Amino acid sequence: MTALSNKRVDVVIPVYNEQRDLGPSVAKLREFLIANCPYRWRIMVADNASKDRTLEIARELSTSHPGEVTYIHLEAKGRGRALKAAWQASDADVVSYMDVDLSTNLRHFMPMIEPLARGEYHVATGSRLMRGARVTRQLKREIISRCYNLIVKIMFPSRRFSDAQCGFKALSRKAVQALIPSIVDNNWFFDSELLLRAEQCGYRVWEVPVEWVEDLDTRVKIVSTAMEDLKGLWRVRTTKLQ
Repeated sequence: MTALSNKRVDVVIPVYNEQRDLGPSVAKLREFLIANCPYRWRIMVADNASKDRTLEIARELSTSHPGEVTYIHLEAKGRGRALKAAWQASDADVVSYMDVDLSTNLRHFMPMIEPLARGEYHVATGSRLMRGARVTRQLKREIISRCYNLIVKIMFPSRRFSDAQCGFKALSRKAVQALIPSIVDNNWFFDSELLLRAEQCGYRVWEVPVEWVEDLDTRVKIVSTAMEDLKGLWRVRTTKLQ
């Protein structure tokens, strides 16, 4: 076994009331990893206080695929909260996450994590705005996303990543230990704060153009989320990582 193949990768799927999609998505992801991932891998479902059968399904998947699928349960909602808990509980060399709807095409997963496994980068993310990306979504959300990323560029002119919000990311163990304990946001701004703080700490962000298809059943409340994002940007701009 080579040093690289001995690396371990954890793939976290944060979920809240996803009883419909969780089983099929984990099955699809598992098949992909078996066929394409040369590293030791594990799928971790991070349940955010779901009120439907999501937690029960996560338990069933863990029982059906021991060693390949596991889960954690949190009593409070928040994607950022779930990722913090899952990544800090992991001892994998590389941790990652993707949305349960698998909006990002899985073929981009290996190109995202390989530079981290080789030790060339410590933070990686998918981008829907780089040249080569292919995006299918409603015009309204496309405009909102581009406006938000323009605001990020204006407020943080030295930032090098193009897409602050793509739900497709990976970190090395070193980056988890250095960054995650100090990330404040527990919700949707978590992604932006993570990338901005990473660059503030001197980490280069590896960015991969992705094919991304919007989930029309998204739970994101656009207006309230946008307001929280703007508050978060101001907080990150005016404070330093503790």
